[in-house]
Amino acid sequence: MTHLHIFDMDGTLLTGTTANLEIARHLGTLPELHDLEARFAAGTLDTRGFSTEIHRLWRHLTLDLVATAYRAAAWIIGIADVCADIRARGEHSAVITMSPDFFARHLLDLGFDDVIASRFPPMPFTGTLDPAGVLTPDDKVRLTDDLLTRHGLTTAHCTAYGDSMSDAPLFRHLANTVAVNADHHLADIAALDYRGTDLTAAYTLGRTLRPH
Repeated sequence: MTHLHIFDMDGTLLTGTTANLEIARHLGTLPELHDLEARFAAGTLDTRGFSTEIHRLWRHLTLDLVATAYRAAAWIIGIADVCADIRARGEHSAVITMSPDFFARHLLDLGFDDVIASRFPPMPFTGTLDPAGVLTPDDKVRLTDDLLTRHGLTTAHCTAYGDSMSDAPLFRHLANTVAVNADHHLADIAALDYRGTDLTAAYTLGRTLRPH
């Protein structure tokens, strides 16, 4: 019997930060991003509107700058080790994030089988952004179910790792869930709660949720 492991990125694999914050820091657009985040928190901007705004704001973004931001970001330790262990067991790993694909896809280099993120046009942004390609929290459920179907698995054979309320729909959909440095809103609905800086520890905890 095999298993599917789903990981969130912002706040989970990235510790105390997000892909957008790291890019904005390197591009010099932190004030503008903080304004967008305040509008998002206030409910005047949804995920698709947010992505539309950063597409406009970052029209001069380059692949090199994204790679620099990715390398400089604060990542939880042990990511590659966890991916290697999952693969060695014949299991599957995936990252599902609402953040931009041009940042998240670098995680494939660490050994994830799939990285699914909001789709942006090629850089620099001369093309238009398709709002349908921008993910929402509910999409995490749909995409997880798609992966389970692909691998011939059920929700009983899936463990999710996340940190915020954007992970709540998926956590409510699955029985095997691990909150990673999460606020109480998500920790309260998670099967297990991990606090620390090592993904291998969170993953080891997650494996206790099912028979080996």
